Formats: sequence, C-alpha cells, structure tokens
Amino acid sequence: MKFVLPALGSVAAVALFAFSTTQQSAVAVERPAYDDTFEQLELFADVLARVRSQYVVDVDDSELIEDAMNGMLASLDPHSSYINAEAFRDMRMDTKGEYGGLGMEVTMEDGFVKVISPIDNTPAKEAGILAGDFITEIEGKSLLGATLSEAVGQMRGKPGEPINITIVREGEDPITLDITREVIKRQIVKFEDKDGIGYIRISQFNEKAANGLKDAIASLQQEYGGKIPGLVLDLRGNPGGLLTQSVQVSSVFLDGGEVVSTRGRRADDVNVYNGEKGQMAKGVPLVVLVDGASASASEIVAGAVQDRGRGILMGMTTFGKGSVQDVIPLRGGRDGALKITTQRYYTPQGRSIQGGGIAPDIAVSAIPDDGEERQRFSESSLPNAIANEDDEANLAEELTIDYPPEDFDVSDDYQLQKAIELLKSGTYAEKLAEVQG
Repeated sequence: MKFVLPALGSVAAVALFAFSTTQQSAVAVERPAYDDTFEQLELFADVLARVRSQYVVDVDDSELIEDAMNGMLASLDPHSSYINAEAFRDMRMDTKGEYGGLGMEVTMEDGFVKVISPIDNTPAKEAGILAGDFITEIEGKSLLGATLSEAVGQMRGKPGEPINITIVREGEDPITLDITREVIKRQIVKFEDKDGIGYIRISQFNEKAANGLKDAIASLQQEYGGKIPGLVLDLRGNPGGLLTQSVQVSSVFLDGGEVVSTRGRRADDVNVYNGEKGQMAKGVPLVVLVDGASASASEIVAGAVQDRGRGILMGMTTFGKGSVQDVIPLRGGRDGALKITTQRYYTPQGRSIQGGGIAPDIAVSAIPDDGEERQRFSESSLPNAIANEDDEANLAEELTIDYPPEDFDVSDDYQLQKAIELLKSGTYAEKLAEVQG
C-alpha cells in the first residue's frame, strides 16, 4: 500500500477541519468529539514514529498500518477486515468460482485460522479437514499472530505444489497433513436421481449458483418426463456467498414475494429483497437439508423456504451468520478493500438468525448418538460476534433429534436417506401442514 503516512495525515486534517467549522457556525452547541478522535490519531502517529525510530529492527510502515487496521476491524466482529490489494484480486477470482489453493472457507479465532467449511471435491475435503478444525501451523511455522489474509496467502500457491499443515481438533492430538494444491474449480451445483427422487446440491452461492440450479431443474424435469416427483435441495456445509444469488435461488421455489430483508443501524435503513415471479419448480415437494455449517446465503434460502411454507427443513440447526458485509474497494481496488458489516438480515417473518441460526422442522443427525454432549460450533462462538438483538425471541428450540443406529456407516448419509424416505412415503403434504402449525 503506497503513501500510507500522507493518507493518515489527510484523515487527521479532515477531522480537524470538521471540528473547526462546527465551532464557528454554532458556538452555543455542545462541542462534538472530533478533537478526541484527532488526539487519538496523533497518539497513533506518535507510536508509529517511535516504532520506526527505536524498534530493534527495521519495520515496514505499510505492514504495521495494515495490521493496525485489521486489529481495529477485528475488534468489531469476526467478519469485518481490511483486504490488501493482492487478497482483493483473489477474492474477486473466488466469486467467479475458480482459484488456486486448498479449497475451504476460513475465519480467525484465538489467533488461529478456523475452518468454517471445506468445499466439495477439493484437496481440503479429500484430506479429511472438518468444520471447526484449527489450522495452527503451515510448513512447521506457527500461524499465531498472522492475519487471515496472510494465512490464506500462505495456503495458496502454484497448482501441484505440496503444502504441510497442522490442524488441531477438539479431543484429538494435533494432526499433520501433506496436501497438494490444486486449481479450485468449484462445481457449484451437482444433481442426480436418488432412488426416484431428484437430488440437487449447491456447495456455495457464487455467481454461478442460480443458473446452475435452473439447469439442474431443467435436466431433472426432462429425466422425469416433465414432472419431478420430489426434490432434495442439499445446503449442508454451504458457507454462503452472494446475497443476490440466494434471492435468485429462492425464486426457483417461490412465486415472487419477500425472500429476505436487511436492516442497518438507522430505522430507515431497510431493504426488502423479493423473488422473481415464475417459480420454476412449482408444486414439487421439497426437502431442504441443512446443518451446522450451512451459513449466510444458505440460511437466507432455508429461512425463506421455511417461513413461506414452501418446503420442509431437515437436518441440524444452521450456523447463524445473519449479518451482511459490504466490500468497499479503496481507490478502485488499488489499495485493496474494506469489508465491513453494515446490516443484519431477516427472514420473511422478521426473524433475525444472527448467532442462533435456523432450527430445522425435522431434526436429524448425520452421526450416531454416542451419549456425549457436543458443543455446537456456530457464529455465536466466534470472538466479537454480533449479538442477536432479541435473544429471547430468537433462541433456537430444544430439538428432538433422530439419530442413526449405533452401527450406522456415516458414509451412507442418514439425513439424505430420511429426506428421500419422507418424499416417497406419501405423507409429505401432511407433514408440511404439521410443521407449519
């Protein structure tokens, strides 16, 4: 990042000017706190100058200020951050569905990288990395103190290059993995016939998701002779993505009407997002599979389907990321970008899922019950997570969970089996009416 110190000076100058003009125009009005902010900026500049002149080794100004900005933003919530120019270029590549690396969505917690979800058909998924794992070392070097951008940068590299990472998983010894980087070409939407029922999986909401879903629906309609007998939409492990795509995906199942609304800090800062008319999958019995790694845009779709009575949610309570981040390019992206939380989002019935997540209509576990209490990894467990503004009204209900038998092979996918069983049982309409209350 270039010309960092002059930029800092210009910020201070703006603050001083605002204070001066306010005093001249309204002497009797209580003095605003601009002078306090200016004093703090002076303090920051003083600390920076002393580090530059007295620290034991030479330092890089741009790195120091980038770390300071990240520290400020990380203190707000887990999702706000400064994105340097290189990382911003990578991010724009990610939303197009292709990049080089290991293939997982990550965040920062307790100074280490925490996995939100590995992505289907990627080196991370095939190596056995799980949601909730901590990545503590890369090539034998600790990640403690590294920024998220730095850690992600270390994990990326040329396709075919190996990388050694160490992960820590609750209740287990550290695990060292040798993984080969690949160009991550995300197959965002997959579909097939499952025992006479249509099955569609969306692994992420990038800009290919809605069109991929429409193509999948069209192919299944042709395969079933025009009418899909029942459909399972699998959003398990889907970490989210683009808000616009979640609205377009919902439009495939909803004939217009509200999908989601967002609200900011001001009472008038409200946006309502409605689906498109048409409902491509009109009348098709629908079960949506979700789990604790279904987040953000996945929860928008799940919440809209549930609130609008369009289908049945099955699985486990979702992750609970109910906040919206704006990515604001700085100088057209030349100085990177600011990612900052600006709004919360709400389901059509006005539920905020921030922190608590969306509880399924039918709770089904993927793994047998071993009798041990398991702590749920969710948005609310992240440091500085934004609290739900109405905790009492939005607390997830205590669920009665259907567990697979003790000797069940988890690779046989108990949740999917139960979804197909419901759609083929002839009781779908009755169950849908029951869960709607």
